[in-house]
Formats: sequence, structure tokens, C-alpha cells
Amino acid sequence: MADHRHKRDTHARSFSFKMPKATFVVGPIALVATLSTVGAGVLAASPETRDLLVASTSSSASTSSSASSSGSASGPASTTVDLSERPQVVSRAGSRIERLSAVDKVMTSEAIAQAVRNADTSRWTTAPLNLWTTPDNTASKMGVVKGSTKVLVTGREAAERVEIVMDGKARWVTVGYLDEEKPEAEPKEPEEIGLGGACTNGSSVSGQPNVIGVHQAVCAAFPEITSYGTYRSDGEHAQGLAIDIMVSGSRGWEVAEFLRANYSALGISYIMYSQKIWSVDRGGEGWRYVEDRGSVTANHYDHVHVTTY
Repeated sequence: MADHRHKRDTHARSFSFKMPKATFVVGPIALVATLSTVGAGVLAASPETRDLLVASTSSSASTSSSASSSGSASGPASTTVDLSERPQVVSRAGSRIERLSAVDKVMTSEAIAQAVRNADTSRWTTAPLNLWTTPDNTASKMGVVKGSTKVLVTGREAAERVEIVMDGKARWVTVGYLDEEKPEAEPKEPEEIGLGGACTNGSSVSGQPNVIGVHQAVCAAFPEITSYGTYRSDGEHAQGLAIDIMVSGSRGWEVAEFLRANYSALGISYIMYSQKIWSVDRGGEGWRYVEDRGSVTANHYDHVHVTTY
């Protein structure tokens, strides 16, 4: 009988695990290719970026070498350098692009030149207006244009001002004081209106002399108005320098304009009505809007407020 044990032993010894040669070849090739790619990036980068990349490459290469030599069961370690989580390095020579604001865009030299060149529409000023160099609060005052003056307008508006052309230059005036029609008459000077007459409706107020003078003038010119307010606990009212004339609607505007025309003779500092203000120091801008204070009374829709000197 043949002995089969010899054949079985021979077969067992001939069986062995052979690692594919590619395993020993692919790892080094991948490492060399990756390091070559990183090296090229280092040469093209800025000095700061090169320092960052070299340090990263060295560290990764060292880690990969250690992993490869230790024969990790998970296979050859990757040598790809991942910079996605590293901070971005900005070149010192790089320029920062800043966006222009709406006013800055309006005020570029090209935009101004084109606006002046294309201005072909005329309007009439309805009051004396201050001339400003820009539409915002950085503007410089360049004089005053009289009421009932015909001016060219460019059609541009910004920050509650409109652009006109004066002596070939762009200037900005307060919005709301330009009209297609010439005003019927020049605004009257205070001395032309007169403050004659006496208060005949029996109303009276207390306060500083200018407040009393405002009451007498309004009472004589508008005898139907009988309600006034002076002293109270806040601000100029507490000092006896302010008076509230209880009137609304179009009649309120008649009173407000009457007082504006006589501001000098009555010693008025500023007037507020219908959420607008007129003040002596900015008289050339006419009536200006004020912020919303939350109620009809706080916004001066039901009375004309007058502060005197």
C-alpha cells in the first residue's frame, strides 16, 4: 500500500503566501509623486506659504516613513498633505478691495462729470438754499442760492439732497425746494410782514420776553387760536424759552411760515411742525425732516413748537 503522508507533507510545504510585488512598488512611487507635487507648490508660493508647506511636508513624510517601516496592518500610510484646515496665508503685498458706498459711487469724478454734462432740465428754487459740496454730512458749504432762481438739475438725489449745477460745478441742495413753476412772489422779509395788532381773544402765556412776544404776534394774526402751552418740566419749556401753539393741518403751516418769516424780530431759534424743523443756523436748508418720535404729539403734528433765545 502506498504511503500518502509524504504527498500531503510535500503539498503543505509548497503552500506559502506571496505578497504582490506591486505592494512594494506603489507605496514609494506615491510618496515620491506627492512630495514632487508639494515641492512644486512650495517653489511657487510666497515666503510665508513656503515655510508653512515645507513644515507640513516634512512632518507628513516623517509620519509616513515611520508608518511604512512599522509594517502597519492597515496598509501604507497616505503622504497627501491636507491644507484645507490650515489658516490661509495672505500676502503682505496683496491689496484689499473695498466696496464703495452709495454716496461714494455718486461722488466719483466720472459720475460727477457725466451728470454735469448731461444736465438739461431747469427748476426754480422756492426758498434760499445752502449750496453743499456733497450730499452727506461731510459736505462743505459753498454759499447760498436765492429763492426764485432758475437752476439746472442733474436728476441725481442722495441723502435728502438733490444735485444742481451752479457756475458749471455740481452742488447739492435740500430736497423739496425746487419747482417747475416760478414762485409767484419772492419770500417776504420779516420787516415787510409787520407784527402790528393786539391779542383780542383773551389768551395769555407766561415765560421769557421772546415767548410772550411770539404769543402776542400769533394771537393778533390768528385770533381763532386760543390754546397755548409754555412752562412744563422738560427742556426749553422748563426754562421759559419755548411755546407750543395748538393748531394742526394747513393752518398750522400758515402759522409756522409766519413765524419763520418773522424769526429775527421775534428772537426765534428754531420751529418744529409736522415732523419737520427749521432752524436759524441752517436756515438756508429750509424745512428738514426729523426722526420719528412715536406719536402725533411727539412728532408735532398737532401743534407748532417754537424755541426762542
